[in-house]
Amino acid sequence: MIQMVGTGLLCGALLGFVLQRGRFCLTGGFRDLYLTKNTRMFNALLLAIAIQAVGVYALIHFDLLVYEAGTYSFVAVALGSFIFGIGIILAGGCATGTWYRAAEGLVGSWIALIFYMLTSAMMKTGAFKPIHDALQSMQVRDNSIARTFGVNVWILIIFFIGVVALILVKEARKPKIFIPQLKPKKTGIAHILFEKRWSTYVTASLIGVIAILAWVFSEASGRMSGLGITTPSANIVQYAVTGDVQYINWGVFLVLGLLIGSYIAAKGSGEFRLRVPDPKTIVSSLCGGVLMGFGASLAGGCTIGNGLVQTAMFSWQGWISLGFIILGVWTATYFVFVRPTIKKTAQQPTVAQTN
Repeated sequence: MIQMVGTGLLCGALLGFVLQRGRFCLTGGFRDLYLTKNTRMFNALLLAIAIQAVGVYALIHFDLLVYEAGTYSFVAVALGSFIFGIGIILAGGCATGTWYRAAEGLVGSWIALIFYMLTSAMMKTGAFKPIHDALQSMQVRDNSIARTFGVNVWILIIFFIGVVALILVKEARKPKIFIPQLKPKKTGIAHILFEKRWSTYVTASLIGVIAILAWVFSEASGRMSGLGITTPSANIVQYAVTGDVQYINWGVFLVLGLLIGSYIAAKGSGEFRLRVPDPKTIVSSLCGGVLMGFGASLAGGCTIGNGLVQTAMFSWQGWISLGFIILGVWTATYFVFVRPTIKKTAQQPTVAQTN
């Protein structure tokens, strides 16, 4: 029990600290793919996936980890991921983003987080469970991409590494954009940890390493999985309501540690302050939290559980989910950001009209 608590909190704190200081926001990254054609955050996600894939499958090869892809429901994964993608735009952040922004003092993220946790619990054991079970019951035979095509998973990993390497080389050749910064107030390790602007790719690399550690720590506690946010978030509510200790597991301490690590990073960098949103943002955060909880539970994971972890395991669930999350983000981005701008522009008087 002590080991489970300690490693869970440690892994979560490391993840929260890195996410907050690296400003690693997949919601913004997916949105920017559509709005500005900026691929930097998406490329960083691919790097984190590649690092995790190599590390975890190396551990599996040497019989240090156990993993079975199992089956999945295409309908549940696709529909849930699409709904989740819409939700994270309304909430202003994905599951992990909502946790670490809550630790920065954003009250809107608190609201999104509360309703995300409540809805996730309702999907697992509450009023929405029949919907969850009905859609999840439509299982496809095999979740492993490697087994579907009859190839060794290392062939997929090597091919994927090659693609990521080409992308990063192309990215490195782009002209560097100078970003002005204030004169440092800290020195040494304090400057690096709390003040220096972190590279997106360094952040992604650290996340990939933490994801590998999560598999080791989690399996040592008896939880045969890696990083995960949605189920542990639901487990907190389930335990609070029932008092049943079966809901207390390594993942619960992971998300609690994430909150702690993010808070330490925000405080140390001077980014923590209470910010109360306007009524419109409150409603948007609430609705986003509900859609996030519903969608991620139905899909069997969020941007971390599916988009980072299951993709690294080269499961159909992970890559299908990632595609539909992005599709959901783009759909919501159009209606929340693009369409209002188009309408506003169309309503503005022309020069001829003003004269």
